[in-house]
Amino acid sequence: MSPRGDAPAGARKTRQGAGGASAGGASAGGASAGAAKLVSGKRIIVACGPGGVGKTTMAAALGVFAAIRDGGKVLVVTVDPARRLADALGIGSIGNTQRQVPMAAFEEAGVKPKGELWAAMLDMKESWDDLVRRHAPDAATRDHILSNPLYQSISARFVQSQDYIAMERLYQIYTDGDYDLVIVDTPPSRNALDFLDAPKRMADFFSSRLLKWLLVPYRAKWINVASRPFYQIADRILGSQFLTDISDFFASFQTMYDGFVRRAQAVERLIEGRETSFIVISTLEEVPLREARTFLDELGSRGLGLSAVLLNKVLPAYLRDPKALALAGQLESETAEIAAEIAGSVTGVDAETLARVLAEMARGFNDFHASAEREARLRKRLEDRSLPVMAVPYMDTEVTDLRGLFTLAEAIET
Repeated sequence: MSPRGDAPAGARKTRQGAGGASAGGASAGGASAGAAKLVSGKRIIVACGPGGVGKTTMAAALGVFAAIRDGGKVLVVTVDPARRLADALGIGSIGNTQRQVPMAAFEEAGVKPKGELWAAMLDMKESWDDLVRRHAPDAATRDHILSNPLYQSISARFVQSQDYIAMERLYQIYTDGDYDLVIVDTPPSRNALDFLDAPKRMADFFSSRLLKWLLVPYRAKWINVASRPFYQIADRILGSQFLTDISDFFASFQTMYDGFVRRAQAVERLIEGRETSFIVISTLEEVPLREARTFLDELGSRGLGLSAVLLNKVLPAYLRDPKALALAGQLESETAEIAAEIAGSVTGVDAETLARVLAEMARGFNDFHASAEREARLRKRLEDRSLPVMAVPYMDTEVTDLRGLFTLAEAIET
């Protein structure tokens, strides 16, 4: 991709900076400086990173934070079908059509938003149908594709097309201009940045040898000697109708080539534009962190707008406190004496049992201390990149509602 340029002109509104006045009913702790830096003045935020690190939840948390603190109209687009997230947002279910989070859900959470929060989830079937309607050269071709049995069967699960749909949907939402801030939770990818290359891959497919090869038996008046045996065998195994459906499907799809290419180029310009910023989300574990570094390298090499690294589920700093470690060491070495001293004040527990409990506590703290020290070393490697590194402390409670999502965003530390 080329260096960053101007994004396509969508409708643009102005939102208040998140560092301003707090929302009515919000927690007394004040706005999180970390979350404020991530969302203030942004138009598009792309949350990317390894799978299984809380990317979807963090994207939703930032959306809740922006709607409460900044105002304006905020949309979170997710690829996560989890009912748990929909319940947390108070909307019951999330579909391809954007749904507003009801004000009653904010009231139940004890917060009063300055703006609106909307949510949508990528539905592959509906998204592909929309693409066909948009790119088909005429109504007859559109209806022909939508009614093709092969298209109906596979449109919900095109191989590796979820990445393309995510970026296509982002572009459509942006150009519609209905939202002040769009936060996109990218699909989990086998390769670091599949979603960035997806528009080009989709355009290349429409001009590929494979597509032309599939069209040969029903578009050419003859089949060469080398290919005839294959098609004769395929015809016996799969049936003439199936081969006809394949050819008909791809022949109709190829009529949309020009539209797809233009769209892919527009999507690339949007991704590279100044209004699009990327947040790489990870945990401080070896495998996810290794993948996160790959994301950072790829984004940097493409000149894309890196905003920050957001580390989720980080162990608290007190676990690395030398004084706490010394106390744990003392507890482990003097377990019997300490247990004997305090056994009289603990009802129903003998000194021997208490000693075993105290020893386990000391060993547990030492284990957590070692993990916290390892996390600190891994984080230091990221901080050497001259990129803002933020952290979300490990939460001992599950996020189940808007209050939990807002609290998660407020907990982001710079």
